[in-house]
Amino acid sequence: MRAVVTRVKNASVVIDGEVHGQIGTGFLVLLGVHENDTEAEAKKIADKLCGLRVFEDANGKMNVNPMDAGAAFLIISQFTLFADCRSRRPGFSHAARPELAIPLYELVIAECRARGFTVETGEFGAEMQVLSQNDGPVTILLDTGEL
Repeated sequence: MRAVVTRVKNASVVIDGEVHGQIGTGFLVLLGVHENDTEAEAKKIADKLCGLRVFEDANGKMNVNPMDAGAAFLIISQFTLFADCRSRRPGFSHAARPELAIPLYELVIAECRARGFTVETGEFGAEMQVLSQNDGPVTILLDTGEL
């Protein structure tokens, strides 16, 4: 599982011209599910998201976790994170099919909510416009194969 995590001042996702999800301070998370991922990877990435200390403390150091920073999450499914770009036209054969990806995407969301976070989402498979005001900017790549 892969996640591109961006610390934001605000972020939103628009579907069919309507705001579907919106947050203030927090993380915009683009989440990709690999064809071999299991619940273990979903729980691992949720745990990392919930504890990632990238918010600034009183001394301006990245030392505060999202809960203590009052952060919310906007989690968007993103199968293109598993693009094979060896040719000029990316292939996506290693991205999980919806029957695997949707339950694991939903598990990440549920795990974050169970820890007390407000989590907004996109809609799996929908055409979405994602807007964000990056903070820092701070962008972190998480890959469960490396955690």
